[in-house]
Amino acid sequence: MITDARVLRTGFVPREVEHRDAEVTHLTEILAPLIDGDPADTTLLLGPSGVGKTCLAKYTAEQLRQEVLDVEYQYVNCWQNFSEFRTLYRVLDGLGKTVDIHRQSTPRDELYERLRQYDGPPCVVILDEADQLEDESVLYHLHEMPQFSMLLIANRERELLAGADERLTSRLRGSERVHFDRYSADQLVSIMDARVKWGLEEGVVSDDQLATIADAAGGDARVALSILRTAARQAHQNYESEITDEVLESAMPRARAERHEKDVDTLTPHQRTLYQIIEEHDEISPNDLYEEYKERTDDPKTDRTVRNYLSKMDQYDVIEAAGTSRDRTYRSVSETFDRIE
Repeated sequence: MITDARVLRTGFVPREVEHRDAEVTHLTEILAPLIDGDPADTTLLLGPSGVGKTCLAKYTAEQLRQEVLDVEYQYVNCWQNFSEFRTLYRVLDGLGKTVDIHRQSTPRDELYERLRQYDGPPCVVILDEADQLEDESVLYHLHEMPQFSMLLIANRERELLAGADERLTSRLRGSERVHFDRYSADQLVSIMDARVKWGLEEGVVSDDQLATIADAAGGDARVALSILRTAARQAHQNYESEITDEVLESAMPRARAERHEKDVDTLTPHQRTLYQIIEEHDEISPNDLYEEYKERTDDPKTDRTVRNYLSKMDQYDVIEAAGTSRDRTYRSVSETFDRIE
């Protein structure tokens, strides 16, 4: 049934990016100076989760590298590499410059100096979930190095720049911006149909079933592909020749639960503490949550930073925010998933 499991994963970069022609053209034009060896402008890729920001950034950088041999790109997931050291280390590691770097004992100034001394081809640095960075000064320093061109991926600009000082905001104010809207249901069906052709045997899933998945995904390709992948895996394990409606129905809550668990696993230590507190309450106000968070944390973040964390977690459906800004409360979403036996 499954002929190529890779294409059903959300991190897979297809040969062609569907329904993002305008965004691909825009980003390609922004990066065009690299063809002549000149730096490209720092660019913000903004939009909700599951709308193809990461896929498009990787795709466009890869297309550029195929067209111009003397161009590099490095990808860093800042949700996993949220500290300044981890971010710099990942970039240097991709460039082969970490042979004698000891993970916690190497001074950050030395890491920056190695980046400054980099004399290879121009490099595009893709910082995914850039609003997760604990220290946004890394953006300022990379911005000052002409051999590196940054693509900053985030949900919303205000959260990306929430903790930035005036030096950084003034530099990023003139950055290019590529905005992404949610996919329509028809676009999600088209995206999944292409993946089905690459990764599943013919006739495994019907167009009506893809439409059902698209409706359930709410414009989020990440969710749609998770449901499709879970359904295909479940049908394969049941020795089915096709994805039945019964398999699809049971796969939907399972896929959402698995997606939720993966998102929880990516939380930073401070976010995980907030998540655990919310899990322990049916509902909790921002003030009560922050007070309890401070009691459990040796080095608590500011109230503003915590609210940005909560906004990010809400956008990824890790938690649920209810009410307006005046009477907002937070609650767990795990209870909305059917129990997985």
